[in-house]
Amino acid sequence: MKIISKTVWILSFVSLFADVASEMLYPVMPIYLKSIGFSIFLIGLLEGVAEATAGLSKGYFGKLSDVTGKRVPFVRMGYLLSALSKPLMAVFVFPVWIFIARTLDRLGKGIRTSSRDALLSDEATPETKGRVFGLHRSMDTLGAVIGPCLALVFLYFFPEHYAALFFLAFAPGLLSVLITYLIQEKKPLAITVNEKKRISFFSFISYWKNSKLAYKKLVIGLLAFTLFNSSDVFLLLKVKEAGFSDVWIIGIYIFYNLIYAAFGYPLGFLGDKLGFKKTLLMGLCLFAIVYLGMAFAHNVYIFALLFFMYGLYAAATESISKAWISNISDKKDTATAIGTFTAFQSICTMAASALTGLIWYKAGSSTAFFITASATSLVIVYFFFIIPERNASRIA
Repeated sequence: MKIISKTVWILSFVSLFADVASEMLYPVMPIYLKSIGFSIFLIGLLEGVAEATAGLSKGYFGKLSDVTGKRVPFVRMGYLLSALSKPLMAVFVFPVWIFIARTLDRLGKGIRTSSRDALLSDEATPETKGRVFGLHRSMDTLGAVIGPCLALVFLYFFPEHYAALFFLAFAPGLLSVLITYLIQEKKPLAITVNEKKRISFFSFISYWKNSKLAYKKLVIGLLAFTLFNSSDVFLLLKVKEAGFSDVWIIGIYIFYNLIYAAFGYPLGFLGDKLGFKKTLLMGLCLFAIVYLGMAFAHNVYIFALLFFMYGLYAAATESISKAWISNISDKKDTATAIGTFTAFQSICTMAASALTGLIWYKAGSSTAFFITASATSLVIVYFFFIIPERNASRIA
């Protein structure tokens, strides 16, 4: 049996082009919003609303995908909405319209994510999920390398033409949607009428109440970590605080994503062979070391080393987490299980960023990074002693 199927490759290229579109805009989004009159407060409010929309909708549409037994329509619609949001943000500059367009982008992510991950899970066996999710994450993150590079080239030749960049980003976004038409939907599972009646926006919460103990233990550990895993923006702000230029900051962000992309598949392979628990623990240890190092780093070589390790951490955790969750969940509930986790994860991420920002403001960046490293150490202890290895490799 082929480990990487045609569908996995298609989904990987879909994510690559979609991420090229999104990451072309990532470095310039705050600059563009400020140029059209957004205050720092409004930018923060916009991103908070957008991320909350994405997070909560992942749970709902994951449940809806499982209940209907369909995957591809949700994947296609999600990528389409995100692609359309790019030029819409440049058409009108009224705050309400920008809020709508940005929320539309994140809603698209919420619609597609759980169904896409369930498709990936369906294309793998319990012994190959690390590699399947790892390859997809590598391709997705490769888009985060290509996108900012294209943006830098474009802005070099056309400085401050931010609106034009939004229109340009529509091209790879639209290409990602067109590629989804190459996916062949498998025959959906039979769904009872009673199951269809139970769908509501927060119906995924009921899955948590009725889920298996192995799932709850794993997700509690992952969410505890997320509660202290703030936005990567704080890492970049630390580099800025050390006196480095904006170009250097964008460069090190590209470097981090390049490492992430390069090691996604190899560490997924390691997860399949060594076990998800050991691989995840290795990633968490790297994360703790990075944040402890960030508390004291000022040297360019130290920053480069830390971002290299941060790329390894990311490759060893995100795809492994989803592969692990899909392994301990029933096949008919895969999208709901992943969607429920990612919904709660989004809420915890917002809380983590707010908490880190507050600690940074009150006590300085070093204290914020040191507290995160210390909290991660406790999460490592939890995974080491509470989560049995056997639950990482087979359905419990």
